[in-house]
Amino acid sequence: MTSSIAVMELGRRRYADVLELQRELCRERVAGRLTEDVLLLVEHEPVITLGRGTRNSSLPIPRSTLEARGLEVFEIERGGDVTLHAPGQLVGYPILDLGGWRHDLHWYLRQVEEVLIRALETLGISAERNRGKTGVWTSGRKIASIGIHVKQWVTLHGFALNVSTDLSLFDLIVPCGLAGVTMTSVDRELPPGSLPRWEATRTAVIAAFGQTFERNMRNAPVPTLPGNRAVLASGIQR
Repeated sequence: MTSSIAVMELGRRRYADVLELQRELCRERVAGRLTEDVLLLVEHEPVITLGRGTRNSSLPIPRSTLEARGLEVFEIERGGDVTLHAPGQLVGYPILDLGGWRHDLHWYLRQVEEVLIRALETLGISAERNRGKTGVWTSGRKIASIGIHVKQWVTLHGFALNVSTDLSLFDLIVPCGLAGVTMTSVDRELPPGSLPRWEATRTAVIAAFGQTFERNMRNAPVPTLPGNRAVLASGIQR
């Protein structure tokens, strides 16, 4: 068990690069060569990801059409259905050895939800769980999605919190396979000009993560890992 979690902020990055980075960090954590738990924070260019539970009906537009419009589509190992990442969305990938807490995936999912609920409360948004559905909601609208995978009790993938996301992009999919769901964002839920949204949200999420998981949060550089030099050297920084 470690007493701190290293927060690694990546700015805006291609999904493929960060996917490989988190997989490599997970492998290093499993092997014990990475001795500290990690929270990656990132913003992606528009991309659609298909979890192991994705149904055909959740992707009504042909994949080839989406790719022709510039949206990459990835089939990945996380649980859950289809989701979308885009600029203005704060994405978090915790690389945690659950041996430091509990070997319990349901507990972990509820913890991640709790992080986002607390962070949103700090911003002045009342958020809650929706019984039987993973994620975070406010007044019946979905503001954050969660999808995880665990390898030898080390976590990867994570959460996506809409801050200033173009919500019309969600019309391209059936978000999380929930027909009729209304997606929302921090910008949509707060009055205009009430606070600098991105920095306030990022700060609130980091603080809530430390409180919920009872760890100190420290800023850390992304380590140089075999096979990940491209993600360290490229990408648009916010």
